Amino acid sequence: MLVATRWSHHPGKRHELLPWSAKAGELIRSQYASVGAAAGAALPDAITALERAAARGLEVADLLAHTRTRAANARRFRDAYARYCWPVTGLDGVRLAPFHILACDGRATAVTEPHSWHLAKLATLDDPLIAETGHQFVDLTSDESRDAATTWWSQLTDAGGEGMVVKPLGPTPTELAQRRIQPGIKVRGREYLRIIYGPDYTENLDVLRDRSLGRKRSMALREHALGLEALTRFTEGDPLWRVHETVFAVLPLESEPVDPRL
Repeated sequence: MLVATRWSHHPGKRHELLPWSAKAGELIRSQYASVGAAAGAALPDAITALERAAARGLEVADLLAHTRTRAANARRFRDAYARYCWPVTGLDGVRLAPFHILACDGRATAVTEPHSWHLAKLATLDDPLIAETGHQFVDLTSDESRDAATTWWSQLTDAGGEGMVVKPLGPTPTELAQRRIQPGIKVRGREYLRIIYGPDYTENLDVLRDRSLGRKRSMALREHALGLEALTRFTEGDPLWRVHETVFAVLPLESEPVDPRL
């Protein structure tokens, strides 16, 4: 049995704060908006020039078709990141989507409780700031259950959602770490992936399929286990140096030369 939750996020992440523009405005302007603006300024003129060349009988049909495709991809790219940007005033317009409860009352609930427990507890929160984390339970032995989850994901991403994270339902996080099972797998939507891989990534899918993910998965497992150990030591009242020991162990893993877009 699996549980799939909406809002694509890193398996170690415990909440999502929106909009992006409220927390990373400069990053959006420099990394995303600049690409969209450049494409919006250059490609229409290029298309016009190629259309004129084609009207004069020059053999530019393939280049014109390619440039039109790039312009359409650039529009989809701008639409993709724009969905996560809107004006806010103070906390008005800010949305927080929690996925996990790290600890409470001396218990490391992130270690001891399955994901279904976290979703049930978080569903009781009632505040305009809190966004509900929608989810689906999936029985892998049932075609009907799998089809329902696929339809849910398709509707979510077609409407502009990032995607979902698929997690094992039954074992506790500690049992997952002991069995070396991935704590979560990101399944992002087609259009959201343009933000990560660029406007024209759909023209290069063969290259993306050839990526090696072994190191990334291994690192995720190790960092997850260290995080659980840090929480356990903290909630059990261990000396801070014992907590810091596991936290600092994550730092060299973060310096590993692994593409963060994987």
